[in-house]
Amino acid sequence: MRALIYIIETIASLFTFILLLRFWLPWVGADFRNPVSQGILQATSPLINPLRRIVPSIGRVDTATVLVAFLVQAITAIVVLLIMGVPILPKFVIIASIFELLTLSLRMFTFAIILRILLSWIAPGTFNPATALVASLTDPILRPFRRYIPPLGGFDVSPIFAIIFLGALSILLEDSRSLFM
Repeated sequence: MRALIYIIETIASLFTFILLLRFWLPWVGADFRNPVSQGILQATSPLINPLRRIVPSIGRVDTATVLVAFLVQAITAIVVLLIMGVPILPKFVIIASIFELLTLSLRMFTFAIILRILLSWIAPGTFNPATALVASLTDPILRPFRRYIPPLGGFDVSPIFAIIFLGALSILLEDSRSLFM
């Protein structure tokens, strides 16, 4: 049973991860002509575009994408609770879904920073669409750290501090989740 729950949660998290990329890419100023961005749009458009006719964006917030991501997490929580034989409480499902979206967003930025570090070691100075997308995703997070933390001997340590900060935010999020549930 735990293996089934793991599979369900992993597939839902991966799809939600793609939806969150679609949500965050305009916020970080990513180039949507990038082939990777185009792939993300293509993968999510069948669910998002019909919903956009009903749920318009509010300012820069892509409410249709947020709603679909929330629904994916809510359905996942309901399915997992049904498999476990636990009663379904709407308050629990709503709070768990919101916190899971926030947690996945923090993980996404953390993974993007780690990927950027690895790419700088493996292929420094090279360009490809994925590298450009990772750079546009991580630059807004790394910029404040780079402003205050100078390179040490030509080595940029700001990503380390950004990862520590994102980890601390994850811990605060987990602690506050327990307050709401």
